[in-house]
Amino acid sequence: MLPRITEQEIRDLVFAFYERVREDELLGPVFEARLEGRWAPHLEKMCDFWSSILLATGRFSGNPAETHARVPGISPAHFDRWLELFQRTAGDTLRPHIAADVVGPAHRMRVVLERAADAGSFSPRRAAQRAPHPS
Repeated sequence: MLPRITEQEIRDLVFAFYERVREDELLGPVFEARLEGRWAPHLEKMCDFWSSILLATGRFSGNPAETHARVPGISPAHFDRWLELFQRTAGDTLRPHIAADVVGPAHRMRVVLERAADAGSFSPRRAAQRAPHPS
């Protein structure tokens, strides 16, 4: 059995990913408008989120679907770009078998967040586990 992702790898992934998000022409302005001056707590919260999803630590509390549903002006293009950057960052920062394991939940989260933006909030953990993975 291959080893699971570590907390340090999650942290490295989150920090590298959001560095790319901040530099991205499409996503950067959306995130900056919401997080200006509050990036450090957001990064810690995202480390907790991915730790909860990938390692079942239960450290995260919150509802990302509801939060993203309240962001004005986000479109499918934003979710597509988010997933593209996440996949690329996972591939660049993680061991190959770990990156492959992380991409599935990211695909499911993309579906959950887009559905939430369209139709209300979901339980992100349950929905991420149930949402289909694109073939």
